[in-house]
Amino acid sequence: MKQTIPASGIRSVIAASSVGTMIEWYDFYIFGMLAKTISTQFFPEGNATAALLSTLAIFAAGFIVRPFGALVFGRLGDLIGRKYTFLLTLVLMGGSTFLIGLVPGYESIGMAAPLLVLLLRLVQGLALGGEYGGAATYVAEHSPANKRGFYTSWIQTTATLGLFVALGVIMLVKLNMSDSQFNAEWGGWRYPFWISIVLVIVSVYIRLKMSESPLFAKLKSEGKTSANPLKESFRKKANFKMVLLALFGAVMGQGVIWYTGQFYAQKFS
Repeated sequence: MKQTIPASGIRSVIAASSVGTMIEWYDFYIFGMLAKTISTQFFPEGNATAALLSTLAIFAAGFIVRPFGALVFGRLGDLIGRKYTFLLTLVLMGGSTFLIGLVPGYESIGMAAPLLVLLLRLVQGLALGGEYGGAATYVAEHSPANKRGFYTSWIQTTATLGLFVALGVIMLVKLNMSDSQFNAEWGGWRYPFWISIVLVIVSVYIRLKMSESPLFAKLKSEGKTSANPLKESFRKKANFKMVLLALFGAVMGQGVIWYTGQFYAQKFS
């Protein structure tokens, strides 16, 4: 299908997709940045190292379920469309982030605290898994064939932008209160989680104005959408080869370097 979307139109598509994805990354990252404080709130006192490692394990749990989120929401996007899947992942991510900020500490509800946080963290991972790939697909389906790589590359920048926004919000909160106020059970460390709901409302408003991608709409009207995308991705040798190449040849190494440098290194400073 030949794309005829004007430059202003594709810029709007990229902006709307990127803003929502950036907010999801913000939601995903604030947990890692606040891991040290979170460890003192949701785990028993007496062994700070064990509490921090347990918190980092909960942080990592979000990554484990991301591929499942991509599978679930990718398939959902094929059934009901990209736009509504976008909205669902955004609400799930923002809602779970906001709720993490409402979970009482270990001293109040015991082991229920880390278990609730783990559950919400898994929801975050599922939502991000569906959002990130879905945003790239949505932009690609609006783009001319010779510029799909360039236009979808803007989605990749949202991870870094989300990191900067998360850092900025946390720093602004910390600048306006003492360390004891920030680290208290219902202290300032919860504010970045609560702020998420405002960002999500803004993004939902933007995305409600988005239209379905023209390529998907055309394929659906002609009955040419994939009947079994998982089978086509993993059972066809050529496609499965590309999946393995992307995973082990690029994404895995990139992920280790990025998260070690940006998150885990902080815990040793």
